Amino acid sequence: MHDPALLRRDPEEAARRLATRGFQFDVARFRELDERRRQLVRQVEELRAFRKSESEEIARLRRAGADTAEREQKVKAVGKEISRLEDELAVVEEEFRQFLAGIPNFPHESVPVGSGEGDNVEVRRWGQPREFNFTPKPHWELGPQIGILDLERAAKIAGSRFAVYWGAGALLERALIQFMLEVHTREHGYREVLPPFLTNSATLFGTGQLPKFAEDLFRVQDHDLWLIPTAEVPVTNLYREEILDARELPIKLCAYSPCFRSEAGSYGKDIRGIIRQHQFQKVELVKFTLPETSYEELESLTRDAEDILQRLGLPYRTVVLCTGDLGFAAAKTYDIEVWMPGQQAYKEISSCSNFEAFQARRANIRMRRPGGKPEYLHTLNGSGLAVGRTWVAVVENYQQADGSIVIPEALRPYMRAERITPKGELV
Repeated sequence: MHDPALLRRDPEEAARRLATRGFQFDVARFRELDERRRQLVRQVEELRAFRKSESEEIARLRRAGADTAEREQKVKAVGKEISRLEDELAVVEEEFRQFLAGIPNFPHESVPVGSGEGDNVEVRRWGQPREFNFTPKPHWELGPQIGILDLERAAKIAGSRFAVYWGAGALLERALIQFMLEVHTREHGYREVLPPFLTNSATLFGTGQLPKFAEDLFRVQDHDLWLIPTAEVPVTNLYREEILDARELPIKLCAYSPCFRSEAGSYGKDIRGIIRQHQFQKVELVKFTLPETSYEELESLTRDAEDILQRLGLPYRTVVLCTGDLGFAAAKTYDIEVWMPGQQAYKEISSCSNFEAFQARRANIRMRRPGGKPEYLHTLNGSGLAVGRTWVAVVENYQQADGSIVIPEALRPYMRAERITPKGELV
């Protein structure tokens, strides 16, 4: 959410910046709501001041034995007018809040201007896609073939876009989670946290999912609870309505969680396999930083996510999203895309974003420097990594001609094996 004072100072400039990401900022509506709200606040404050001074005068006159009935009636009428204006102000305040809540973040000046995915800019690559002496299979063929992935039984249980992992497939998923958590906590300096997997509406508002993206979420009937779409949501809100000591920043947190998304609006996109699921696992990285260092922290967070892929020997590329492809709350985002040989394509496996003060303002997360006043800090997050997509990348990149899968060296201590056989066994 934006500071109204910033929008008020130069609404046309705000509109210009937001237009680069395809959002039309209604300047006239903003001015109308802002002016009406400020006008009502002034009226209420003036009437309250009048009522206070008049009440003091009535008390003085009473002590002097004067008749104050007429003045008391006037004060009573003023009280009713204050109540009426306060009711009107509450309506306008909520309308103004909803208006502000629907405005996306400003793109950072370093973000390339563009209209969509085709205008994203590649910034680096790592690794060379493997040359196969056979035609590599996509995971939705290879996994069921060797008995480690079952999409049909998952559909029987829960419908489409769910998966069942068997045996070595389940162990591979678990090994990836443990591997990622240990690298990030023991080597990258993150503190592990295990948050709730259900959150309330205020939590989702804080990170920007509500109210705009309610259709992308799963809600618990008859409760103010939602299944989390990512651990970013509960972890960022750990400090909601708090003031942190600036000397303790950056705070670096790491969390495993299942994630739940309705995938509204994604029909026909990645419909085969487990690239786009209603339920999947993820290891999330979240940072709370000083404003002046947040972009350095974004670079290091992105490198931390990339390090997982390098240790697994998985080729990838990193792209910076253009203005038209940015997420609602992000000021700048790097997408890391891993090579999937069975699909002959790079697929997103992590998005690393700096939200600047946008989420902090919505969730009221502030910091205080020594001797200073509270100010909003910056929040960042990124997947470190999406576990299911990493599972796919391992299966597709390490498959062999006989249908077996070589286990990356980094995962062997967790799986206690070197290969998954064509029968789905560990050896």
